[in-house]
Amino acid sequence: MTDLAPVRRALLSVSDKTGLVDLGKALAKRDVELLSTGGSARTLRDAGLDVKDVAEVTGFPEMMDGRVKTLHPMVHGGLLALRDNDDHVAAMDEHGIGDIDLLVVNLYPFEETVARGADYDTCIENIDIGGPAMIRAAAKNHAFVNVVVDVEDYEALLAELDANDGQTTYAFRQKLALNAYARTGAYDAAVSGWMAKALGETAPRRRAVAGELAQTLRYGENPHQAAAFYTDGSARPGVATARQMQGKELSYNNINDTDAAFELVSEFAASDGPACAIIKHANPCGVARADTLKEAYMRAFDCDRTSAFGGIIALNQPLDAATAEEIAGIFTEVVIAPGADEAAMAIFAQKKNLRLLTTDGLADPAEAALMLKQVSGGYLVQDKDSGQVSADDLKVVTKRAPSDQEMADMLFAWKVAKHVKSNAIVYVNNGATVGVGAGQMSRVDSCLIAARKAEDMAAELGLSAPLTQGSVVASDAFFPFPDGLLTAAEAGATAVIQPGGSMRDDEVIAAADKAGLAMVLTGMRHFRH
Repeated sequence: MTDLAPVRRALLSVSDKTGLVDLGKALAKRDVELLSTGGSARTLRDAGLDVKDVAEVTGFPEMMDGRVKTLHPMVHGGLLALRDNDDHVAAMDEHGIGDIDLLVVNLYPFEETVARGADYDTCIENIDIGGPAMIRAAAKNHAFVNVVVDVEDYEALLAELDANDGQTTYAFRQKLALNAYARTGAYDAAVSGWMAKALGETAPRRRAVAGELAQTLRYGENPHQAAAFYTDGSARPGVATARQMQGKELSYNNINDTDAAFELVSEFAASDGPACAIIKHANPCGVARADTLKEAYMRAFDCDRTSAFGGIIALNQPLDAATAEEIAGIFTEVVIAPGADEAAMAIFAQKKNLRLLTTDGLADPAEAALMLKQVSGGYLVQDKDSGQVSADDLKVVTKRAPSDQEMADMLFAWKVAKHVKSNAIVYVNNGATVGVGAGQMSRVDSCLIAARKAEDMAAELGLSAPLTQGSVVASDAFFPFPDGLLTAAEAGATAVIQPGGSMRDDEVIAAADKAGLAMVLTGMRHFRH
């Protein structure tokens, strides 16, 4: 094997014809013989290029609706033969097999077919067979063969040929081979994942996971950690599919926190009125609904102004100028919203480091999805927490039933608690969080921390009493003892929403009755680790 390998003969067979004619012309200009198949050959020929059909090379026509066309020794021999192996060269000469120095293939659009909701048989027909077989053959023989699977690599290929007088370097071919195997791996992962879902297999024997590089990050959670951001091809509105309208490049922590913020605010449909969520370190430090987006932001901000500094803001409606003006008053890392009007963007343009992302919609909180978490030696896989409850699902267990306002606030608090790290406690008053306790080892500590934050904000806002007075409280899991509930009552909560299910539920209910609280059980918990 030598470092430089010439490109004299190329096979082009692509589903995505983007850039195909320009590539064909550029190769022909460099005296590269062109082989092709089906629609690719027609496209090149219609552009005036001299193209030889693979059927001419193999001596067999395309058959079975195109299922069989490239699976032939005349093709795979040309891709797999070792040019410096005398036996391989002799076999090629004996059987009239010509070298194929360049393979350009992109695969049947299986992922796109699934994404548009095609039926089972249509998806099956869009599983490519010959393409992956050729790609893997060419990639294995990268000592001599170039394999290109992405349109964005066409220019790099031509630049490489120009730099090396019609040849490519081994390092370049290695990189192409890496990309090729990653593509076939991702393709097989998409097929196997789709089949598992179609067959209702929640725990298949093997699970393949793939992603496409969206961004190389400066570092991970900390500067000594390398990091990158990959997308999974989902069309779900959110940080992965958003358009960045302005601001610095997103960091690892920005992406993680922005995802948390947008998933939370998406719990509140735009049709139900403006809502705002402010996130810091993946936990909400303020969430509110109001008559206007500006008021929703200000009420969320007033839950914990200290933590909101340098936070992530998510809105459930397009950003307007009045809200942008308020947000611009403090340092904010990211704002994500379904859209933004021109006046709002003009205001943010004065804050060059502020990132603004638009999504063209909200995420569906009830949409099914898989969540993966790496542990030492493996992965944990679970369904996304898409659990929802309505007033009809709640069981009143105390002597006093909640008022209509308490019920509305409890349902609001429950949606927020779902997005708070366990142990989670959320106080809500009139459609806004007024205290959030997150990630504590003791539920009592979460109650106390949330109440203390409310006291601090009351002092800062000049209020006579913290807004936990007359609030409701949500707990993501049951109260194992009455102490946490009584701590919330001491903070001023008048109603409680919690899953129930403790062996001491009777004691907790009795304590609630004694304190004059209304309490409802959801029968569903929202642990979040």
